[in-house]
Amino acid sequence: MSEFTEHDVDVDGLRIRAVVGGRGTPLLLMHGYPQSHLMWRHVLPRLAERYTVVATDLRGYGDSDKPAPDEANTVYAKRALAADQVGVMRALGFDRFDVVAHDRGARVAQRLVLDHPGVVGRLAVLDVVPTRHVLRHLDLAVATAYYHWFFTATGGGIPEHFIGLDPESWIRATIERLLAPGTHIEPQVMAEYVRCFSDPATIAASCADYRAGATTDLVDDDTSAAAGERIGWPTLVLWGEQSIVGKAYRPLEVWREYADDVRGTALPAGHFLPEEVPDLVVAQVLGFLA
Repeated sequence: MSEFTEHDVDVDGLRIRAVVGGRGTPLLLMHGYPQSHLMWRHVLPRLAERYTVVATDLRGYGDSDKPAPDEANTVYAKRALAADQVGVMRALGFDRFDVVAHDRGARVAQRLVLDHPGVVGRLAVLDVVPTRHVLRHLDLAVATAYYHWFFTATGGGIPEHFIGLDPESWIRATIERLLAPGTHIEPQVMAEYVRCFSDPATIAASCADYRAGATTDLVDDDTSAAAGERIGWPTLVLWGEQSIVGKAYRPLEVWREYADDVRGTALPAGHFLPEEVPDLVVAQVLGFLA
């Protein structure tokens, strides 16, 4: 990604790492767990041919700042992370932009479009259904497949302790079990994900992220639903045929409970679409944004 430049953007005293490249309409990319902006490495150059692409490390991940979690679970609430991203884009000169987001980043994106109406033109979410739907429609199969949601949300320092004992094993197991058979992450990229999670502050932040998802975020999402707040912008939903989302849900039907204009399709992949089938992701995203 030599054609991209790195920026440490100050947002209300918090440093958010971003890479920026290309020209044209601004496009924000947000990564999922347990990764960083590097997960977009295969799609960034192609998207940058038509768009000014900004790929960030979410608060607590990659090389962005990692403030200490709080007991009220607000520091890593999606509302706070969404505000970070709006702040980054404004600091770079963009008041309105499109968004493509994966996994945890897509949950941040959902809150962003609700809290900051008019900022996002088009939204693409990759291999995710809303947190509220997951937690309000749990069964044994989903709870087992998403065991890391509930382990990382456990309090008392339990997940932080055990992940910290062997972060490399945790990262490898978490990623590899969600890949489609026959696919892999390049060794040097996996090593970078491990590097980031070798920092205890990243482990603490990511656990706080999931803890917020089961508490503060759920309250915010229930409040939005009760108020009739919906995503009123065109929304593209992509998911992996072999992912948990693809097997456990009807993603388009679920998202239509939360958004007005939804379209999308399954792709022949597991969970990590931009790393497993980047060409298909680029084709879908470019067609949607056009």
